Amino acid sequence: MTSTRRKHRAIALSITALLCTALATTACEPAASSSEGQLRGDAEAIHALGISGVQARVVAPDGGQSVATSGTADLNTGTPVSADGYFRMASTSKTLIATVVLQLEAEGTLSVDDTVERWLPGVVQGNGNDGSRITLRQLLQHTSGIHDDLPGYTTADEYYRQRHDVYSAEQLVARAMAHAPDFAPGEGWAYSNTGYSLLGMIIQKATGRPAHQEIEARILRPLGLDETRWLDTTPTLPDPHAAAYQLFSADSRVDVTDQTAVDPEILSWVTTTRDESTFFRALLAGRLLPARQLAEMKQTVSVSAEVQQLWPNGRYGLGLAQRPLSCGGAYWSHEGGDGGYITLNGVTDDGTRSAVVSMSEARGDTPEHILAQENSASTLIDHALC
Repeated sequence: MTSTRRKHRAIALSITALLCTALATTACEPAASSSEGQLRGDAEAIHALGISGVQARVVAPDGGQSVATSGTADLNTGTPVSADGYFRMASTSKTLIATVVLQLEAEGTLSVDDTVERWLPGVVQGNGNDGSRITLRQLLQHTSGIHDDLPGYTTADEYYRQRHDVYSAEQLVARAMAHAPDFAPGEGWAYSNTGYSLLGMIIQKATGRPAHQEIEARILRPLGLDETRWLDTTPTLPDPHAAAYQLFSADSRVDVTDQTAVDPEILSWVTTTRDESTFFRALLAGRLLPARQLAEMKQTVSVSAEVQQLWPNGRYGLGLAQRPLSCGGAYWSHEGGDGGYITLNGVTDDGTRSAVVSMSEARGDTPEHILAQENSASTLIDHALC
């Protein structure tokens, strides 16, 4: 989830009903899994919805990796999808932000029960907004009530006009403050990108360094995630990458690869399925947070009825979502979608098995298409973890 207007998402997807020639492959590194055929079939099922390109990676408890790709990376050239292609991380970066905040708590720098007012005096106020009543925990959990008002595009024309627009976190917060809260703090659940813009500002206030530098120092370098990069306002991705497409309407399918994140400090990350898998496995295995903070991250609340349609029986912790498995138990994840790239992921509770599927087309023209894409990708994750 990112912006509903821009269909950034955990709630918004999009694509095209134009089927491409299937180019499905499966590779294993270093050991083959008995579920290779299932992974290949699930990737092909996503492609069959009309999604131009799909790449998926499953990591087994022994470290063996299975990779499947389907479709094409470029509808003009027919280039096959790379199993190591970059994509925009989008809202999955919220888990990076949450991890840094909880590390700072573990170090005694702050507490998730601190108020926003303590760290950002006078920033959250007006129209019923009151930073003295909102805690960092509520920002992390999307229970602050702060209204989201991110700029964004909903048509092809708007995309071409706005794709390089950039806003500071302060500007985005000011937009939110022009609205009354959606509910009183702690009395509801509504996805708020603005809440994470505030958390980025708090990280900088607490450490003296921008949030992206803290993420690089505390998470990326220790884990060796050299394929996860902060692009700032760069509108293109490193190679290899699949072109990203968005279906705005039945007759409007647009290459939306060239764009800049609305809030670069929080949203301008790119990564690969390999790095995303490594990050989530390390997080759930306790390599990034002490036991107390990891337990806090996993304290969940129910999500809104709207999001329940996409995540049946899903719950949300501190920058981490919990979803049930068909074989029993649950998994942890944080999907992301931005400008055509839609990614779902999942890791078992002990961090030993993970799955990531990234799609380079968003089928966001109708609620039915959004739900079909979400369900198909969720099925791949469920099969991989079960």
